[in-house]
Amino acid sequence: MPNSRVRLIAGNWKMNNDVAEAAKLADELAEALNEVPAGVEVVVCPPTIDITTVHDRIQAAPVKLGAQNVYWEEKGAYTGESSCAMLKSAGCTYCIIGHSERRDYFHETDADENKKAKALIAAGITPIFCCGESLETREAGEHVSLVCAQIKAGLEGIELTSADQLVIAYEPIWAIGTGKTATAADAQEVCGAIRATLVEIFGEQLAGGIRVLYGGSAKPENIAGFLAEEDVDGALVGGASLKADAFSAMVEKAGE
Repeated sequence: MPNSRVRLIAGNWKMNNDVAEAAKLADELAEALNEVPAGVEVVVCPPTIDITTVHDRIQAAPVKLGAQNVYWEEKGAYTGESSCAMLKSAGCTYCIIGHSERRDYFHETDADENKKAKALIAAGITPIFCCGESLETREAGEHVSLVCAQIKAGLEGIELTSADQLVIAYEPIWAIGTGKTATAADAQEVCGAIRATLVEIFGEQLAGGIRVLYGGSAKPENIAGFLAEEDVDGALVGGASLKADAFSAMVEKAGE
């Protein structure tokens, strides 16, 4: 492995799987991942309605549970939202925030992600903080500056005591669900810049331990190339996480 950071393979189920389908997939994952390679961590992030079902099904496996979204207030008149305490009580130790689909479709801002990150860290849940650029931004050569700006705005005022309190996921928007994939060199360029930005914010020691994932049509056939890069510590997996054999194959490759 190019560094000593524990690799993380995170599955984002997005808006897929009703309760019965989630139970079936969770059972298949628990069987396929009854052992996980040393130096690799696995988390699955089902839709909110499936969280407790998945939690109960993966108890015997070394698989952690995450959510796909959270609201920063503790409780109140916020119809449709889930608080950090609710997620924690359901067994979540991770939560995706800032995914491009949340930013684009639901108009979430950097300020929103900052509030979510602060609330999650205070609650002891690790945010998987997503950032990434559109095709237009990349073609304009502004992708690195945009991603670093998202990091700085989203993490403003956050203090960490350990590197495992935060995960960053770089997801070029043009490669999400399109079948297009950034090259390993593309991923390293941005993930390296993310690492440098984290050093500015948190200092070299903490930043050196924070895991940076690649997300965007990651699958068993291409994950090894990404993981060979110095600053890519795992993957945020979309479509391939909905198939137990594909997802478990990615976990195995992460251990090689």
